[in-house]
Amino acid sequence: MSEVRNNEEENGLLISIEGIDGAGKTTQAIRLKKALEERGLPAVYTAEPTYSRVGALIRALSLIEEPAVDGVVEALLFAADRRIHVNEEIVPKLKQGCVVVTDRYVHSSLAYQGARGVELSWIRSINYFAPKPHLAIYIDVEPSQGLSRIGGGKTVFEKLSFLERVREIYLALVDQGELVLVEGNRDEERVHHDIMGLVEPLVSR
Repeated sequence: MSEVRNNEEENGLLISIEGIDGAGKTTQAIRLKKALEERGLPAVYTAEPTYSRVGALIRALSLIEEPAVDGVVEALLFAADRRIHVNEEIVPKLKQGCVVVTDRYVHSSLAYQGARGVELSWIRSINYFAPKPHLAIYIDVEPSQGLSRIGGGKTVFEKLSFLERVREIYLALVDQGELVLVEGNRDEERVHHDIMGLVEPLVSR
């Protein structure tokens, strides 16, 4: 990927949790943060889009029934919001030696805006500034199951045919070794157990 990892950021760990809507990634990201804290590790939960003004604009646009902007504009907005996220939250916490658990990150842009037809290489290029995660996890569920869990589509991104395309890109990123797949079609405890198994080698170093 085109993300960078600077030496000054190496004191901490960056872990991203990815998945389509309804995959359970928010639940698992928060559980991971709490589990790390229980082990005495400084851990932070954060998410994209952020609550910056750019993030608020993204949230507002997502509530419109049909896409308000094209995929390129979407990708630019997410990259702008991510720049704020990286500069104001992720990098400072990494420098403090924290384990940063982010609920969505660069791979979300690749999957979601990629599913809108935007070239993946271009999405990578506009996210050049984003530190590469030490571990990127993808929680996999069928789109129909994800939508069922959240009670149907409520945003422009929560459409079955669209989420099927999103999932295809996520699975391709798994095949390329950028993401580690965790089966999400199981109870919450088993998913958490598998995620902890992936994180353990990193935090034990």
